[in-house]
Amino acid sequence: MDVALVSSTFLTIFLAELGDKTQLATMALGSSSGRPLMVFLGSTTALLLASLLGVMVGDSLASMAPPAWLQLAAGVGFLAQGARLLWETRGDRSTSTSS
Repeated sequence: MDVALVSSTFLTIFLAELGDKTQLATMALGSSSGRPLMVFLGSTTALLLASLLGVMVGDSLASMAPPAWLQLAAGVGFLAQGARLLWETRGDRSTSTSS
């Protein structure tokens, strides 16, 4: 078993998931359902299947394109999302100050 890979994957995903909308939805369901164990089992299963899908798609893409290209595409995608969010925030500020 590659403990370093498992550890880095765990840490990356764990930190990325803290405070995201999935966790907030799970907290809301857990607090309103009265059955926190069932909410835990449902959310765990959903995250497990989403992760499995991501790994399978990533593995398939890796057989079609070099990993460096996939990393570059992911990086460009994240940069584009960040730029879009900054652009939208800038637009929100300019409209709120002109009112």
